[in-house]
Amino acid sequence: MRIAIAGSTGLVGRHVVREALAAGHDVLELSRQNGVDLTSPDGLAGRLEGVDAVVDVTQSPTLDETESTQFFTTVAGNLGDAAREAGVTRSVTLSIIGIDHVPDYGYYVAKLAQERTAIERGPAARILRAAQFLEFPGQMLDRNRDGDKVVIPELKTQPVAISEIARLLVRLADDRVPEAMVELAGPESGELTDFVRRVAEARGVEVEVIGVRASEGMADGACLPGQNAIIAGPGFTDWLATQA
Repeated sequence: MRIAIAGSTGLVGRHVVREALAAGHDVLELSRQNGVDLTSPDGLAGRLEGVDAVVDVTQSPTLDETESTQFFTTVAGNLGDAAREAGVTRSVTLSIIGIDHVPDYGYYVAKLAQERTAIERGPAARILRAAQFLEFPGQMLDRNRDGDKVVIPELKTQPVAISEIARLLVRLADDRVPEAMVELAGPESGELTDFVRRVAEARGVEVEVIGVRASEGMADGACLPGQNAIIAGPGFTDWLATQA
């Protein structure tokens, strides 16, 4: 089958392209680097002619609630409308576990708006809510470090490998997983602050990791997977041991 991947050159998108090709599918890449502006509907339906499924792994350029909501809903709406016009039979959107229980964090509000738009306007919409990436604690260390301190939001999480996210997105796209809403997480849960400390230690970086209660839901476990979630891939401990 032919799968269009929106955001194909991003961190997740590159993995989805590889997984789709490995599964024997034909891939259409949709990204600015491929000359496609998904914030504009112009010509998008024509590009999707002959496509069977669309996978949306686009990433907002900002965490601001208003701006990211505008980006996500515009892209989801454009993709959904163009997919229906082109006769695409299935759409899949990558989202985040727990966003419907975190109304006090703007980016998650934006992701929830993206989900709703994808469901309303995309053909046979399916949503994959994933836990944070295994790489996320390291990203937070790099982004939030200020000298010998790093301030991190309190977050209970169960991080998952990006490769597992990509694999499940493709399985949703080609109908090997038929559910309309799926959660995916890794096997090891913990506090984000602890994961960040372990990354710093593994890197030989001496920093004080300070947790702040930025969101009640995130701190209280809203982003942990439910009992029906798919659990896959290495846990954080095993993954970190493989990192140089």
